[in-house]
Amino acid sequence: MTITVYGAGAIGGITGARLAQAGRDVVLVDRAEDHVAAMNARGLTIESREGTVTIPVRAIMPAALGSGLELVLLAVKSQDTPAALDVLAPRLAPDGTIVSLQNGLNEELIAKAVGAERTVGCLVNWGADWQAPGRILHGSEGALVLGELDGRTSARVQGLAKLLDVVSPTRVSDNILGYTWAKHVYGALLVATALVDAHVYEVVERSPEVQQMLVALTIENMNVAERAGIRLLSFDEYDPADYRAAVKGDAAARTRAMTSIADHYRAAVKTKTGIWRDLAVRKRKTEVGALLGATVARARSFGLTMPLTERLIAMIEELETGRRRMSWTNLDELVR
Repeated sequence: MTITVYGAGAIGGITGARLAQAGRDVVLVDRAEDHVAAMNARGLTIESREGTVTIPVRAIMPAALGSGLELVLLAVKSQDTPAALDVLAPRLAPDGTIVSLQNGLNEELIAKAVGAERTVGCLVNWGADWQAPGRILHGSEGALVLGELDGRTSARVQGLAKLLDVVSPTRVSDNILGYTWAKHVYGALLVATALVDAHVYEVVERSPEVQQMLVALTIENMNVAERAGIRLLSFDEYDPADYRAAVKGDAAARTRAMTSIADHYRAAVKTKTGIWRDLAVRKRKTEVGALLGATVARARSFGLTMPLTERLIAMIEELETGRRRMSWTNLDELVR
């Protein structure tokens, strides 16, 4: 079986390279011509705390993609998912599968395009950064969880877990949406850390006032998930119970939540978010509008308001367009 990794940036690049290193037949698909050329010429170089390795890979542009795709690991930014599905849907085999290795609620978009029966949910919480054409940083360890959207245990998802074990230890869940939504709602907090040029652990340790704002921001997003009938699950540095207690004034719970994040990022090579990198290094539009915008739209359908989240989206857009600069005062504004 040929494994198609669509989007060979940080997460997709490392995933495809590790699968190729394990002897799998893998093709990496990316729209960045210089990145594709570099991978074909020199392989994909992965930097990590353990050292640097270069792995030979096969890479193509989307226009060269064939049909009858059996397994697609989708790893594009959330705002690029609709365009990617326009390419992939007509090329997917009748019994093919698309697995989302993305942030956000992409499983819903994928299922709408190709059917829920050809969609597998996935939580990716290990970190990576695209550094240059043909070069990626593996920045942190974290959970990798797979599951069928309907919660059943299938031979397909068990096989996928064994396949992806060479990338990161992989678990199977009967509530994968509880994981993907958990990463999504916690992601709002991480977006807020990109308002300032600082390490994530510096932001979450800034002050009790900033911490309480981050809790309130996360709770706004958690409320939407719970209204949608999602049972949020804990993973790595996120435990929804701490946020529920903290928003009611439990200072110990707030400290636990923020300390867990600080410890996680202090142990990582990648100590700032991909959102920060898009803004500060790559100078490009982030996926915040697509990610948090989807939550706001869902909230409106439930009659819920998300003032902190909407303000955060606007502030990120101002950073994208140069009308605002990264500063601690941005966080102070959200606190107010």
